[in-house]
Amino acid sequence: MNILVTGSRGQLGSELERVSGLTGSHHSFFYDLPDLDITNAAQVEEICRLHSIQAIVNCAAYTAVDKAESDSASAFLVNRDGPAVLARCAKDRNALLVHISTDYVFNGESNSPYRESDRVSPASVYGLSKWEGEEAVRRIGSSHLIIRTSWLYSPYGSNFVKTMLRLGAEKSSLTVVFDQIGTPTCAADLASAIASILDRCDLSHCYGETYHYSNEGVCSWYDFAEAIMELAGLSCRVLPVESSEYPTLARRPGYSVLNKSAIKKSWGVEIPHWRSSLATMLREMQREAT
Repeated sequence: MNILVTGSRGQLGSELERVSGLTGSHHSFFYDLPDLDITNAAQVEEICRLHSIQAIVNCAAYTAVDKAESDSASAFLVNRDGPAVLARCAKDRNALLVHISTDYVFNGESNSPYRESDRVSPASVYGLSKWEGEEAVRRIGSSHLIIRTSWLYSPYGSNFVKTMLRLGAEKSSLTVVFDQIGTPTCAADLASAIASILDRCDLSHCYGETYHYSNEGVCSWYDFAEAIMELAGLSCRVLPVESSEYPTLARRPGYSVLNKSAIKKSWGVEIPHWRSSLATMLREMQREAT
């Protein structure tokens, strides 16, 4: 299978490239700006033609959650219009589009893990732009799988784990909100799940499903920070605070735990606990640093 991965220098795209190097089961082509702008239809079509693309994994996204509140045009251009371009190209080629979305399509007012069929109600511009991107893919009608994820982290790019590691080495204490609950997702685990799905999918079948994927388990950002400090051997003290004490431009979901039963049942995906995946990544980072 010839696979195009967009947003290849981001967290998930970087892990997909690493996984493809380990398995070598497909021909994968990795693109990011400026070589590929997913909002440029002519550029997308040319690259798909050049490589005879049969599947697209869209990891490209506008992820500056707070900045999106004042830069909504850019957020909707990348998160809504970009996926629409990819979906049209996939439909024209009879290709499969795997599109990555987010827990931010929910408002976070639930008290039980969100299922794919639960009502969406984005509470931020970022969440709305991602939801409209999902809807554009569904409306265009290409063969697609939409995968929503949450709290993504990796050794690449900017993310909560890397921020905590930096601050933990610089400070004796820091504050982290304890009233936002969800599940961290190791990008390496999500990349492996996507690779497994691509290995099993049948391109002669037209897919149109939405799935949830995060690591197993539940925690607050405070709990997550505490685990990072412990597993990294940092002495920085983590102090819990309420979200009201740490105001942000965009409203964060108070509860964004995702129910993963559908993706496990449909694709046989095995999902590790968030703490074990975090420990594995930190060990690997420490080995590479030495």
